[in-house]
Amino acid sequence: MLTNEERPVTMATVASDVDGLAPIPAVAGTPALGEILRVAFESLLANRMRSLLTMLGVIIGVASVVALLAVGGGASASITGQVQSLGTNLLTIIPQAPTDDGPNRSATSAGLTTADMNAIAALHLPLAGISPEFQGNADLVAPSADKNAAVVGVLATYPEIQGLRVAQGSFLTNDHVQGDSPVIVLGSNLATALFGKGAAVGQRVRINGHALRVVGVLAPKGGTAFGSVDDRALVPLGLAQKVLFDGRSPDSNGYRVSSIALAATDRTDLPAITDRIDALLRERHHLKADGSQDDFGVIDQEAFLSTLNTVSTVFSLFLGTVGGVSLVVGGIGIMNIMLVSVTERTREIGLRKAVGAQPSDILLQFVAEAIVIGLLGGLIGLGLGAGLAGLVTLSGVISASVSPGTALIALGFALAVGLFFGIYPAQRAARLNPIDALRYE
Repeated sequence: MLTNEERPVTMATVASDVDGLAPIPAVAGTPALGEILRVAFESLLANRMRSLLTMLGVIIGVASVVALLAVGGGASASITGQVQSLGTNLLTIIPQAPTDDGPNRSATSAGLTTADMNAIAALHLPLAGISPEFQGNADLVAPSADKNAAVVGVLATYPEIQGLRVAQGSFLTNDHVQGDSPVIVLGSNLATALFGKGAAVGQRVRINGHALRVVGVLAPKGGTAFGSVDDRALVPLGLAQKVLFDGRSPDSNGYRVSSIALAATDRTDLPAITDRIDALLRERHHLKADGSQDDFGVIDQEAFLSTLNTVSTVFSLFLGTVGGVSLVVGGIGIMNIMLVSVTERTREIGLRKAVGAQPSDILLQFVAEAIVIGLLGGLIGLGLGAGLAGLVTLSGVISASVSPGTALIALGFALAVGLFFGIYPAQRAARLNPIDALRYE
């Protein structure tokens, strides 16, 4: 029969006499993972407040990353959805400052005019529709309210090209446009601002002293790259150019337009259509054929969407980086507390080594504790970040949801922070001399 001195050391627990800290199991062989995790949790629970404060940096970092990425992703999805709702076969021609304003540039250019639109239509390009706009700002005065808003002159084809629906009444007709009739269609938000929950169709509003009859109210559409039609008023193009605003071109030979929207019948035709329009407008505006003096721009909806997605990706990465800074700060806090823990538990470490524990066992135990801190902080931060994203969604501004990928990335970073910043304290504990450790007071 073996005596106590000859009996091999098995999984045992060495009682700690240092500040009530949870003990480290003393083993001759490598301890089981479950035992390591149990001791790690007990160590954290023995100092709940200190453990919570240690996790705080990780909690804030993970919550920031999750919430910011969710909000950034929601905003990107909202804008992308609005742009896609217009279709990817849309071209928009806008006036812009010339890229070369040197002495050789002709002074006859007047931006975009209705004559330019007619010239484009005369090309008989494969277009499903063409829709010019002329925009001005004015106070819309109703019997019980007034509102400053954008007033846009359009043609009857505007709803088909822009993907709009009428919720009440009807849209402008060809007769309205050809006769410059004093009629108006209101965006959903603008109609509510002027008439509340009452019926707007049939009512009258005054713009710059002219009375206009409301013939329709648009269904809610949301914003696009050029603003929201929900906050606009639409009137016949000629009425806006000739009556409500001064839309005459500088040479007094025509009327200006703010933009020209073109819908191609086939997406693949857009490059050829763009080239034809570029050549036409350069010829009409007496500009160089190489485009160095262009006083207009042609925006391809799909190219714009691609650029927008690139910007959104960069923005999301920037937001994630901002949150990552908090994770690094939290990792420094973990390293600091783990170093304090090694100092407080020096005698425990020495006693465990004296009964047969290997340096790798000590290393594994302290690394496990650091990882547990990171994981718990990550889980709490994930819940907090998801809650913040939920509050943003409830506000109705955008839909911010936490994707599984975002959650996994956040937790992965939290674990990595715990592992990276826990290695040095664990190595320091593993390298302690057992004799010196046992003498430590």
